Amino acid sequence: MRPVLFSIFGLDIQTYGVSKAAAALIAAYLLGRGFTRLGLKRDSAHSLVFWATIWGFVGAKVYFLLENVDDLSWHHLGGMGFTWYGGLIAGVASALVVIRRHRLPLGQVAGAAAIPLTVAYGVGRLGCFLAGDGTYGRPSDLPWAMAFPHGAVPSTVPVHPTPLYETIAAFVIAGVLWSARRWLPGAGLFGGYLVLSGLSRFAVEYLRVNTPVVAGLTQPQLWSVLSVAAGAVIVLLSRRSNPPRPIESSDDSDDAAPAVVR
Repeated sequence: MRPVLFSIFGLDIQTYGVSKAAAALIAAYLLGRGFTRLGLKRDSAHSLVFWATIWGFVGAKVYFLLENVDDLSWHHLGGMGFTWYGGLIAGVASALVVIRRHRLPLGQVAGAAAIPLTVAYGVGRLGCFLAGDGTYGRPSDLPWAMAFPHGAVPSTVPVHPTPLYETIAAFVIAGVLWSARRWLPGAGLFGGYLVLSGLSRFAVEYLRVNTPVVAGLTQPQLWSVLSVAAGAVIVLLSRRSNPPRPIESSDDSDDAAPAVVR
């Protein structure tokens, strides 16, 4: 593991931070391409990603601190320690503000953001894996179980590399959404993202060390259930109001007609 990617003049460049910056840049690039296909301004996509990233980190940190309020210490205020669902809530809220200010079509933007969001999540989780940030799972004797003796949060016992599982799942979800974009119109694609990402996180929680809070489910699993339910409703409403139309062209290049979201 490489918690420190490299050093410049004695300043350590953390793998964790680099991965999050890379995730934001990739999301901005992909969303910009999506906006271009929809005839929307690329600058609006970059603004949306910028503010969603900033406030997403704020929301993720605040949520993490609230989770640890009973034993809060200066360590919790450090550069690592974020909760994804807090970031998602704050990121979506800030994105809605940008959408309103730029007068963007909500359904189209939501659909265009689905794939960039899951790709960015996968890149970010890959950074968690490389940094050994402590989000790995329970001890395991499986052939691919790993120890993280040099991680930011060391573990000398082989454990489930759950950040790597989530990275793989995120890229698979991105592929599924890419294939489904022809029949999930507009916000329906974002609904599909909520369903698939919720199922993924719900499943991986069984391998992580988190305390159950209700009915044997952990807090992230409860958020996952809500994500799946909300996503399913969005998909159903989107399909009813915007039934998919046949695609005349099979060209998937950037110059193809914007039949993915509408």
